[in-house]
Amino acid sequence: MALGTNTGGAGAGTEVPALSGAPLLGSLHDLKSDSLGTYLRAQQRHGDVVRVSAGPPGMRADLYCVFSPEGVQQVLASEAANFRKDNAFYQEVRESFGNGLLTSQDEDYLRQRRLVQPLFTRRRVDGYAGAVAAETASVVTAWEEALDGIVDVSDEMTHLALRAVARILFGTDVEATADVVARCFPVITDYVLRRGYSPANIPRNWPTPGNRRAAAAMDELYGVCDRIIGERRRAGADASGEDLLTLLAAARSSDDGEFDDGELRDQVLIFLLAGHETTATSLCFALHLLARHPEQQDRAREEITRVLGGRPPQASDLERLPYLSQVVKEAMRLYPAAPVIGRKAVAATRIGGHTVPAGADVILAPWVTHRRPEHWPDPDRFDPDRFNPEAEAGRPRYAWFPFGGGPRACIGQHFSMLESVIALAMILRAYSFEAVDAEIPVGAGITLRTEGPARCRVRRLDTPRAVSG
Repeated sequence: MALGTNTGGAGAGTEVPALSGAPLLGSLHDLKSDSLGTYLRAQQRHGDVVRVSAGPPGMRADLYCVFSPEGVQQVLASEAANFRKDNAFYQEVRESFGNGLLTSQDEDYLRQRRLVQPLFTRRRVDGYAGAVAAETASVVTAWEEALDGIVDVSDEMTHLALRAVARILFGTDVEATADVVARCFPVITDYVLRRGYSPANIPRNWPTPGNRRAAAAMDELYGVCDRIIGERRRAGADASGEDLLTLLAAARSSDDGEFDDGELRDQVLIFLLAGHETTATSLCFALHLLARHPEQQDRAREEITRVLGGRPPQASDLERLPYLSQVVKEAMRLYPAAPVIGRKAVAATRIGGHTVPAGADVILAPWVTHRRPEHWPDPDRFDPDRFNPEAEAGRPRYAWFPFGGGPRACIGQHFSMLESVIALAMILRAYSFEAVDAEIPVGAGITLRTEGPARCRVRRLDTPRAVSG
């Protein structure tokens, strides 16, 4: 969530019910301390469209929250042209991680999407299954040395997802990049969040300790990306790698040209950000939920053993592991990696019987919409069967939208599902899980973030032998 400018005069938002807050600061403290709980409370008290005000007088922001699947569909799909990524939060992400697919708009976005889309076809993405399996095998082996058989699945899945996306992006340069990303990303993302939550910010070039730490982290991160990009450029036609960076460097068309070095870096940074934090979140919570629900864990493992035996999983197994895919989807429902999505309204729009004014900061919250009891009975209960084909067919399209939707839907959603199912299949075949921490506190950062350990006790299982013949 990011605080933007006030959206109008005395009449702004009067048709939309408002969440009550403190006289001086409105809901600013609630949003800073528990934004997800604040949005959930707003929906429970006031319904589908709610105005949440935050900040002191003269700097107050009005956030128009849209919680119904039908309203979400208007913002993301049917009336997407009325809602842009022009808010303060996206500007902070843009200034730190570049103007890549996540943050670009208009012709910049369309050109980038046309150049990148051929690299994210299902066939191309399926070719990355081997890289995911190789990195997962390393984790499976390393856990044999776990102290007292306990692992923090939040830390471990972050490490796995980062290694996998770095291998896919950089190929043999994975070692040179993974450590830099792991060290620099937390500094930069925390910096973006602090500025995104603040109603006013000092210029980035002022030499404050926070600015200097963030600038140093960005310099180091940009430097390693620029070095590898330079090596790919110098290799030119001799570059034989199938890593994503080599393919991005070669992407071109007669209408859209090709990426220059700065644009290449922007795409790499966005793929690193979106490609590892989101999948890490899904893997972490899928494992922790299964650790708390042994019956569902056993059911998933039975499917894995029956389908795979002892062989490595392949991309073609995704459709053969439907229950495991349902586990991933249910984890994404309860713990969406992007729990809050922001837009800026460019035209007054009628949503759910209320008018969202032009210029309004608009908030969509998968965290809330994924818990609407009319679509998700007993919404806090973990139940992968919610995603069997019959159940899915009976719900509105945007009752579940962990990958966004409409013309800006996540280009990497098939990769995220592929990576999650392959990794879980290998891990669950090798280990059983029992939760040590019953609950994991979470908060909304750039992505959903754990604010405490997510420890599980793991026990090594006998890996079944491959069935011959």
